[in-house]
Amino acid sequence: MTEPSTAMASSSPPAPGGKVSPAPRTTLHDDAGKISVAQSVVQKIAGVACREISGVHAMGTSGSRAFGAVRERIPGSSGPNIAQGVGVEVGETQAAIDLDIVVEYGVGIGDLGRSIQRNVKQAVERMTGLEVVEVNVNIDDVYLPQDEQEAQSRVS
Repeated sequence: MTEPSTAMASSSPPAPGGKVSPAPRTTLHDDAGKISVAQSVVQKIAGVACREISGVHAMGTSGSRAFGAVRERIPGSSGPNIAQGVGVEVGETQAAIDLDIVVEYGVGIGDLGRSIQRNVKQAVERMTGLEVVEVNVNIDDVYLPQDEQEAQSRVS
């Protein structure tokens, strides 16, 4: 991913006593004061906006999807991780976003990718005020309906 042209937020070193400092944040300034947006907020917005597009079956690489499936089955877990498959770099006024997705078989990948880029860019810019300089869409797999049927028939 190319870096946005402004200085990037970086993880702060642990505070004295070994405590971890809060997640990186970006700050927007205006005459009324500051507005601070955490990196995790941008990840969640991008994840929801990507999933809104028809043809996106799942998000994340195969390893992260497997781990997420196990995590969701643990009692008391918070449910699906909306930020799974989303990587972001957030600067003072700009953001760059990487998405790892699984597409449904038969969907035009080029059109799907452009729709995802447009929707994610609009959602993040509208909700955070950050300029999104790039949205990279990585197609990691294709979902085939027979894959699910075969898995069920092996278990029965």
